[in-house]
Amino acid sequence: MEVLFITKERENPINEQIRAKEMMVIGPNGEQLGIKSKQDALTLAKYAGFDLVLMSENANPAVCKIMDYNRFRYEKKKKAKDAMKKQREAIVDIKEYRLSTTIDIHDFNTRLKNARKSLEKGDKVKATIRFKGRQISHPELGKEVLVRFSNELSDIADIEIEPKMEGRSIFMQLTPKK
Repeated sequence: MEVLFITKERENPINEQIRAKEMMVIGPNGEQLGIKSKQDALTLAKYAGFDLVLMSENANPAVCKIMDYNRFRYEKKKKAKDAMKKQREAIVDIKEYRLSTTIDIHDFNTRLKNARKSLEKGDKVKATIRFKGRQISHPELGKEVLVRFSNELSDIADIEIEPKMEGRSIFMQLTPKK
C-alpha cells in the first residue's frame, strides 16, 4: 500500500487520500449527485475522467467535488497572484524629507529634487521640520519653509495635510496629482 502525504501545496485531499467513508458528491457541472460511498464516488470520478476532490471535510457528510484538480490548483494560484498584485498596488509608500528653518538653498533644492522623483513614482511625500532649542519660539519660519516646499512642487503635487504642529515639529503631507 502506497502512503501519500498531504503537503502544503496539496491542501485538498484527492481520490484515495480522502478518508471519509460517505460523502456528498457534486458533479463536474455543479449538480448534486447525492450521498455516495467513497468507492462509488471514486468510480463516478474515474468514469468522468476527473479527480474526486475533498472540498469540506468538517461538513456532515463530507463534501467532495468531481473536477480537474490540476486546473483547480492553477486557478487557485492565479487568484492568489491577482490578490497579491492588487494588494501591492494599494500600498502607497510615504517618503519623509526633513528640512530645517535654517536650511541652505542647495540642501533645499536637493530635497526638492528627491521629493519630485518620489512624487513622480506615485509615492506620497511628508515634509517635516524639527525645531531645535529656541527655534520653537518662531514656528512661522518653519511654516514658511514648508509653504515654499509645497509651492515648488505645486505642478505635480497637491497638499493632502496642511502644515500642522505636533510637539516640537511641524509637518505636511503631499500627494501626487491624478
